[in-house]
Amino acid sequence: MASRSWNRVELIGNLTRDPELRYTPNGAAVCTFGLATNRTYVSEGERKEEVDFHRLVAWNKLAELCNQLLKKGHKVFISGRLQTRSWEGADGVQRQTTEIVVEDMIVLTPRANGEMTVAAEVYAEGSKAAEKEPKAQKDDDQQEQAEAKDSAPKTELKEKENAQSEAKKETPPQEEVKDDLPF
Repeated sequence: MASRSWNRVELIGNLTRDPELRYTPNGAAVCTFGLATNRTYVSEGERKEEVDFHRLVAWNKLAELCNQLLKKGHKVFISGRLQTRSWEGADGVQRQTTEIVVEDMIVLTPRANGEMTVAAEVYAEGSKAAEKEPKAQKDDDQQEQAEAKDSAPKTELKEKENAQSEAKKETPPQEEVKDDLPF
């Protein structure tokens, strides 16, 4: 019988260093960076602060986005899972580390225009860029639509609305169908 388990980490903190992007021999992007989270508490009437440091790793497209959008000192929201790895070092000693595998990321440090950056939105915008038509074409289409709306006389619009409301009035109500079914 399998039991359910849950492995979820959500953090808000500041980057301790710039992200470092590498590629595996198979071509997968891997981005590692550090995050610091602060905790303030009062002990014996004195206010104290603790800092925890976290090692994070992102893979593939998210790794490239983290490398592109994040810089040391940026405040960021991270959602992911804990993962523990072990390996044998060059000196023959067994080593182990626990890291957070990033699954979602939101940059909380505002851009120059005051907006926040969501990695999923950046990814979606990048994939849709090829589908978009040139900006000049869109501007021309929008201008033509606005001119068409302004040129239509108001009386024509009122006549259309009246004709629609009369058509609704003239439709006879539907008769009830009675079946011999017991329900």
